Amino acid sequence: MLEILQHMNKLDKLQPQPLWNYFEAICQVPRPSKKEDKIRAFLLDFAAQNGLKSKTDTIGNVLICKPATTGKENTPTVVLQSHMDMVCEKNSDKTFNFDTDAIVPVVDGEWVKADGTTLGADDGIGIAAQMAILAAKNIAHGPIECLITVDEETGLSGAFALETDFLSGKILINLDSEDDGELFIGCAGGIDTLGTLTIDKEKTPGKSFAMKIMVKGLMGGHSGDDIHKGRGNAIKILTRFLWQAIRKYGVRIAGFDGGNLRNAIAREASATVIVPSVQKEQLVAEINMFSADVEFEYERTEPNLVVDQSSTRVPEKVLTQASQENLLNLLYACPHGVLEMSTRMKDMVETSTNLASVKFIDSNNLLITTSQRSEIESRKYYAAEMVRSVFEMAGAEVKHSDGYPGWTPDPSSPILKIAVDSYVRLFGEKPTVRSIHAGLECGLFLEKYPELDMVSIGPTILGAHSPDERINIPTADKFWKHLVDILENIS
Repeated sequence: MLEILQHMNKLDKLQPQPLWNYFEAICQVPRPSKKEDKIRAFLLDFAAQNGLKSKTDTIGNVLICKPATTGKENTPTVVLQSHMDMVCEKNSDKTFNFDTDAIVPVVDGEWVKADGTTLGADDGIGIAAQMAILAAKNIAHGPIECLITVDEETGLSGAFALETDFLSGKILINLDSEDDGELFIGCAGGIDTLGTLTIDKEKTPGKSFAMKIMVKGLMGGHSGDDIHKGRGNAIKILTRFLWQAIRKYGVRIAGFDGGNLRNAIAREASATVIVPSVQKEQLVAEINMFSADVEFEYERTEPNLVVDQSSTRVPEKVLTQASQENLLNLLYACPHGVLEMSTRMKDMVETSTNLASVKFIDSNNLLITTSQRSEIESRKYYAAEMVRSVFEMAGAEVKHSDGYPGWTPDPSSPILKIAVDSYVRLFGEKPTVRSIHAGLECGLFLEKYPELDMVSIGPTILGAHSPDERINIPTADKFWKHLVDILENIS
């Protein structure tokens, strides 16, 4: 770890320096979901160098403990919680290996971002705050347990497998929120619905011209936090074009690839198609007209949207007409976006679904991945079965994930009152207290530790789960001051 710290200087002018220093160090350590060995070793090494007790459980969660400072020995133990993995997304023109390469943070005005990749502020800034608290000598606090879980982004595996005797604290501050001025006391539950569709192929007709049609430049974003912001889904946009191109020009599909992660809105999608050579120019003109239409539709939410094409080698096989019709029917009908707004909390999404990715898993099978979220358990399953019905009408084999529970808000929470009073005292305004449509691990913690009193805080992070991810520097300073003040005022 010392070697990592000695080779950094990109964020050395930012304040508070301990927070940014540790964040930049974390950026040097690869930490894809389910591949957390390097970041785990980094954290355990940090604990050893600072003379702190640490332990791991069977799945790989890390707990680092720090005793109370003088005079705070009788204060309740507080659990500070973050997750060690990050979403690994990059622009298609960016060469980057998330298993081996270090994230390079860049200061851009009041923001820190990465170059063509996700930054990992979700939840690297939470880990950095934990490390800065653990290393600090001048902060008054009671006993602290820092819990850093594995695989939050792709399966909440660390929270699911958390052992019931791993923690002793009764207060938990989750450090995985992304909105300054907002304190979170609840979150949506979620479930994934996956469909495997068998595809038949046949020999490509003669006298054909092949092209690759691409939808790109979309903002994407978090399928919980950003699902209500009117952003485009590249899979949906591409499906819409192919639907009409097949009917007008006899287009045949040879390949389809769209989206990536289950919890990210699809930013890019592409299809390899063939068209009779005599209709090549007409199809190119159709693409240009369609591009103009959707650019106008999304001009306020997707200013960089592009629908483009390039020539490619004619493939040996294409989908049969029946298979491509079946696929496009499925993708066109599959719901995506907000299904219900909350009647319990103003301006909050209650239920949503995300058409996340479409991938060939072999030459004859496509995997369509979707995710559903809701603050109401029954509505979560209703949304999942809605998607299932579309998949089954297309003849796809359907599977649901185990899902995860939501976190029911408790407005009378003692730690919430401390956090609200602290924010008002520090910044002169009352924070918004609400639930979040994204999933947090807190619901799973409550299943294992039902006595926990919890609140979630964080700085402003925009574009999470996409290469546009960026963290606001002034709000990171506020986040740090708020966290320190909360700890000093727990009595």
